Amino acid sequence: MTESITSLSERELSELIAKASRELESKRQSKRRETIAQIKDLAASIGVNVEIIDGEKKPASRQGTTVPIKYRDPENPENVWTGRGVKPRWLSALLSQGRSLEEFQV
Repeated sequence: MTESITSLSERELSELIAKASRELESKRQSKRRETIAQIKDLAASIGVNVEIIDGEKKPASRQGTTVPIKYRDPENPENVWTGRGVKPRWLSALLSQGRSLEEFQV
């Protein structure tokens, strides 16, 4: 079998891989359906109703809210700070010069 595979072109190998992937997925789905049917039959034989929820879990989304800007550098408007976390260097430098934090509030 390896001799026949090694003689295939790249395109033929790609087609073979795609076909094998489709066949594998088909067999997995068939096995899944058979297993679900067996579970339902076994449950019914003892008088139990089984509901199988078919579907994949969605990953939990970590969508945070956008925090509004509270402080802005008047000399460079791209320098902003929301007031959360460590003070940015630009703000620390201005505060060390004796300026007030309130000067930079938006």
